[in-house]
Amino acid sequence: MAGTVGPLALAAGAVAVTLLALPAVPGRPWQGPLAVVVALAVAVALLGHVVRRLGGITGDVLGATVEVVTTLVYLGLVLSA
Repeated sequence: MAGTVGPLALAAGAVAVTLLALPAVPGRPWQGPLAVVVALAVAVALLGHVVRRLGGITGDVLGATVEVVTTLVYLGLVLSA
């Protein structure tokens, strides 16, 4: 399954999630999108590191990346600036 999502679909999904995060924190419309963007940047860095170290992506890597990104978004939404 890795590599089956094209760049256009990936970009569209990232933009959609970022926009959906706008109302996530009342009174701070920037906090939700910022949490999403930071988590996506960490995901890209993590996947880049894993590809260099392991030579590819496994299902375990994808699962771990989902868990890391989800945790970072949750933390970004609950932490006050």
